[in-house]
Amino acid sequence: MKNIQIIKEKENPLFNRKEIQVSIKAEITPSREEIQKLISEKFSTSIENIKIKKISGKFGSKTFIIIANIYASIKDKNNIEPISKRDIKIEKKPEKQTTEQSTQPIETQEDTTKPTIKVQSEKNKKDEKLPTPEKDESGQSEKH
Repeated sequence: MKNIQIIKEKENPLFNRKEIQVSIKAEITPSREEIQKLISEKFSTSIENIKIKKISGKFGSKTFIIIANIYASIKDKNNIEPISKRDIKIEKKPEKQTTEQSTQPIETQEDTTKPTIKVQSEKNKKDEKLPTPEKDESGQSEKH
């Protein structure tokens, strides 16, 4: 996946960013994290300053077109780019991994003072007979 080609590169001074279009060859669709890492290495910037706009690939092709913006600073990126749900999930992933590693299972003792509720099993439900509606001589149930 190291094969990265710059298709288009445009400097946008109004938004203080560089708008790029890149082609990457890969067996499977690369993740946003992988693309950010490749672009940050290629353009010598921080991963936090990169906003991936679109990843597109054609069926059966191993070439993917990526449209991204590279900002001069994180502040510029946060002021201009709206935060999407996808970005929030990406930000929460590393936090989730660190909390899972720090938590260890805690042994608890069962509280025997609480009353327990017995649930009637399906077998016992079948044994119970439900009242059936009374039928008249014609075989139909009576309506009141």
